[in-house]
Amino acid sequence: MKYIDEFRNQRLIKSLSRSIKQVTPEKPINIMEVCGTHTRSFFRFGLRQLLPSNVKLVSGPGCPVCVSDQDYIDAAIAYAGIKNVIIASFGDMLNVPGTVSTLEKERGAGRDIRIVYSPWDALKIARAHPGKKIIFLAVGFETTAPAIALTILKAKEDGIKNLFFFSSLKLIIPAMKCLLGDRRLKINGFLCPGHVSVVIGSNAYRPITQKYRVGCCIAGFEPLDMMEGMYFLIKQVKDKKFAVKNQYSRAVKNNGNLEAKKITAKVFRTAQERWRGLGVIPASGLEIRKEFSQFDARVKLPIKIKYSAKDPRIKKCRCGDVLKGLIRPPQCPLFNRSCRPDEPFGPCMVSSEGTCNVYYQYH
Repeated sequence: MKYIDEFRNQRLIKSLSRSIKQVTPEKPINIMEVCGTHTRSFFRFGLRQLLPSNVKLVSGPGCPVCVSDQDYIDAAIAYAGIKNVIIASFGDMLNVPGTVSTLEKERGAGRDIRIVYSPWDALKIARAHPGKKIIFLAVGFETTAPAIALTILKAKEDGIKNLFFFSSLKLIIPAMKCLLGDRRLKINGFLCPGHVSVVIGSNAYRPITQKYRVGCCIAGFEPLDMMEGMYFLIKQVKDKKFAVKNQYSRAVKNNGNLEAKKITAKVFRTAQERWRGLGVIPASGLEIRKEFSQFDARVKLPIKIKYSAKDPRIKKCRCGDVLKGLIRPPQCPLFNRSCRPDEPFGPCMVSSEGTCNVYYQYH
């Protein structure tokens, strides 16, 4: 199949729904869609209603905006307050709440915070403003890391001295292992993200299926992709034969994108990283290697964060439990009250791929 319409064929989707019901055992089955794009598509296309009632979809932490730690946002805000500093960021980061403010509010107060569409844009800003320090907020998963690494390599080649990267890049496999360590979740399988898998490859998930005895299926984001992925996962649960299934073979290879992984490894190394709602996960992040430390904001521009009185809603926000799949968004006391897409309080409400945002828009 070549075109989008073919992956939205209602006849084929309903046929898959019937096939899923035929292979579904009677016991409860919990499938986690790791990626926020999958969560959104399940609701957008009404696919949840086509699954058996004992199959529960659990939304995972696969939205980089949602898992950005408060301390990281607070530090970014603090950087924005330094004289002659320009913050360059992807647009969806601006409304992520820190302890007392957001980057959007700080921009409204006069801070020089600019929305960019790639790290390459930050390099252009650095060239255009040699007298200022440009700090790019390097946030994302494995899909974002290669472009950031390439930009750092280019900045070094061109002798750029005023460009810095504040890294909070995260790796999805360690997060999945962390979730499997929580016995409350009882995950039977993962619907794995297509775009991340294009980079890391299907083989990256093998240790999960082998050690934890759960299924993994890489799927695209169209309805037919996702329903076929669910069929493969549920059949694995029924047969008790767990393996990595690559439904998205038109884009994902066994070893992934070797060149992208090579570029990333040249500039970054693994390090522990703090995930909002999940805490510190060992080897789940990427930090800039010492040979490129001239571009590392943490090294060259260390900063202390000053906290003022915290918003009392922080203790009530249950985004952490939403990210783990322990509760559904409507169970949070702030949902659709003091936390909505037009004025989000929790990070899960900020992005269009955040679980709370998706529930608000479609549920």
